[in-house]
Amino acid sequence: MPLTPFLSRYWDAPGTWTLDAYRRHDGYQAVSKALRMPPDEVIQTVKDAGLRGRGGAGFPTGMKWGFIPQGPEKDGTVKPHYLVVNADESEPGTCKDIPLMLATPHALVEGVIIAAYAIRASHAFIYVRGEVVPVLRRLQAAVAEAYEAGYLGRDILGSGYDLELIVHAGAGAYICGEETALLDSLEGRRGQPRLRPPFPAVAGLYACPTVVNNVESIASVPPIILNGIDWFRSMGTEKSPGFTLYSLSGHVTRPGQYEAPLGITLRELLDYAGGIRAGHKLKFWTPGGSSTPIFTEEHLDVALDYEGCSAAGSMLGTKALQIFDDTTCVVRAVLRWTEFYAHESCGKCTPCREGTYWLVQILERLENGLGTEADLDKLLDVSDNILGKSFCALGDGAASPIMSSIKYFRDEYLAHLPDGCPFDPYKSTLMAERVEEGAL
Repeated sequence: MPLTPFLSRYWDAPGTWTLDAYRRHDGYQAVSKALRMPPDEVIQTVKDAGLRGRGGAGFPTGMKWGFIPQGPEKDGTVKPHYLVVNADESEPGTCKDIPLMLATPHALVEGVIIAAYAIRASHAFIYVRGEVVPVLRRLQAAVAEAYEAGYLGRDILGSGYDLELIVHAGAGAYICGEETALLDSLEGRRGQPRLRPPFPAVAGLYACPTVVNNVESIASVPPIILNGIDWFRSMGTEKSPGFTLYSLSGHVTRPGQYEAPLGITLRELLDYAGGIRAGHKLKFWTPGGSSTPIFTEEHLDVALDYEGCSAAGSMLGTKALQIFDDTTCVVRAVLRWTEFYAHESCGKCTPCREGTYWLVQILERLENGLGTEADLDKLLDVSDNILGKSFCALGDGAASPIMSSIKYFRDEYLAHLPDGCPFDPYKSTLMAERVEEGAL
């Protein structure tokens, strides 16, 4: 299956983040076209194209837009609508939105204008992870250029449509990647998940109808408007059409972003990435970041779309493919992930707050040779008591890798019982191979 570089087609060119460079590659032509369409027609176009959310859940984007109520409330009041872009990318292994915003921030800005117009919003926000200051500055510069060129502000391109776009920096909490916690943070409160219903489409930012979309989801809208439904659906699969960014990291020869049709396999992506690093074999990998159940070598030919990953027992998630070869200890890798989730738990829900703490304690015992076989059952028991029992999916993200790793590597867990980890942690580092070759 060939690669389909649309979002990433000129990332390697000089000055891709500037307005002039973006215009040279058909930039803002989709906005001009969309503003001549009725808002409902824009929504229907995105629906018919089959664009699904690229942030993890895969919910149909056009359908989410269509949930925004139109007209006055029952009491006669008219609430404003808001568009919020979730750019708080911070899950281990997930690294597609940050390079997209760095290389082509105007692609996101153009998508925001179209999406906001479609849902009849006059204010939009891009909520950016606070630690990525270069991204924040790049976005702010792009927004300033768009205002100066007349793509933002009052009477955009003479259409009569007004839009104010604000770039907002978060404070670095992973929990704020959950859409309702993000809205709380944007309102100036501590970011914690809300109980739903009501959903953001009914009562989101400032208790008003709100759409929250991922960066890649919004950036994928302009090509659809510009090239049409049939063009988009000619790629991917029937239920998961289109192109997307796959992030390959870890023990591959050429890690990076690979833009391809949905439904490509890891075997094909590894061919593009130069394969597993020399002298080693694939051991396990994640199809959608550290929060998804792991896969093994037997899953090399699983279709990397929403249906294919689900049928194989995992999730496509953020399409962050972390690749681990035979030098990696699965227990140590899972421990590192679980430490992250325990640290980032907001503490609101008892199963997640207490469960992730105990998962770390048990995994540390196993890693240090102080565990027992009963600890494996305890890991599964605690994980089961976390799954689906919290306001958001952060706890599920901690439990899923543990349960799947025990399923596929139970013998490796048992090998830790006598004397601790039998693996040399240095061997799994990317630096080890370069030292052995004399490069360092």
